[in-house]
Amino acid sequence: MLDYNELKIGTIFTKNDDPDPYVVLEYAFIRMQQRKPVTQLKIKNLLSGKVQDYAAHQNESFYEAEIEKQPVTFIYHRSDEYWFHEVGKPGNRFKLPDSIVGDAGEYLKSGTEVKAFRFDDKVINIELPVKVDLRVAEAPPGVKGDTATGGTKVAVTETGAKVNVPLFINEGDIIKVSTATGQYVERVEKA
Repeated sequence: MLDYNELKIGTIFTKNDDPDPYVVLEYAFIRMQQRKPVTQLKIKNLLSGKVQDYAAHQNESFYEAEIEKQPVTFIYHRSDEYWFHEVGKPGNRFKLPDSIVGDAGEYLKSGTEVKAFRFDDKVINIELPVKVDLRVAEAPPGVKGDTATGGTKVAVTETGAKVNVPLFINEGDIIKVSTATGQYVERVEKA
């Protein structure tokens, strides 16, 4: 069992009145005068993908969700569905809808290994690697002396993600991108 003040960012839990698993996205502990303390949370339902604000009180019961993590490989994306297979078992395929994958889809390319979260023997979410290498599909030319935008330009990767990159990045370069922030990290290979 978890106390209301143990619901930190990244904690996956279930509530006493709701069997669905939730993950904590934002956390703030609030103590008001002459009132009981409250934990103000932003949580995401891992089955529906719905994000909501939630105030957790000390008289509520929370439990750690029984989540199994398993490595899987991304295969392809077609018509609002993302297809994966278990690592080493290409025949064991499954699909997830856009609503579950969400913004993570911008960093998935064929062959990317991710972690799948299983709850009650059903895949409910994925976790990306911290950084991914992506090829730049489109990049406007960098004009010498153009530093009005801080020396950056917007490039589009092979997966469709838009990333602010330095002016020296060109089409065809391979760059490393942080999946948590969507920011450029470094150039891995020059075209």
